[in-house]
Amino acid sequence: MHRLDRDTSGCLLLARNPKAHGRFTRAFEDREVEKQYLAIVDGVPDADSGTINLPLNKVSSAEDGWRMVGDPKGKPSISHWEKLAVVDGRSLLRFRPETGRTHQIRVHAHEGLGFALVGDPIYGRGGTKTRTLLHAERLVVKRDVKPSVIAEAPFPDAFVALGFAAPEGAEPTRG
Repeated sequence: MHRLDRDTSGCLLLARNPKAHGRFTRAFEDREVEKQYLAIVDGVPDADSGTINLPLNKVSSAEDGWRMVGDPKGKPSISHWEKLAVVDGRSLLRFRPETGRTHQIRVHAHEGLGFALVGDPIYGRGGTKTRTLLHAERLVVKRDVKPSVIAEAPFPDAFVALGFAAPEGAEPTRG
């Protein structure tokens, strides 16, 4: 259903029964789920917002293992982003992916914007004392007659530790 990389924080959507699981799976497949992520990147994009349309493909080698790369022959992959804040040469970005490819935001940040996520051991420099700074901030699953399912996660302490404050409208940090 909704999956996160091991060191990504934030929202997960879990189904309580098979019927709900089927509905949620269809909603993700039909791109009817609004996904919103926060990320801190090593650098400052020139623009304040934009759209990255970069198809992704999986590559692997015996030496390096597997990773995703931008590839015109890959699967369609689209992410919208906006710059929320800049602190000490790093940017807090909000991503709204239209598609849900493996490592999509990480590759779009690295190849599409030219800045890797802080702490990313695969596409960035890694070697930092922190996890990859990617956070699933909000998920919204619309339903026909019932109210939408909305999941929101508080602004992560790891982001605060780097001097960033919760953006307007975000859940405050954990206590």
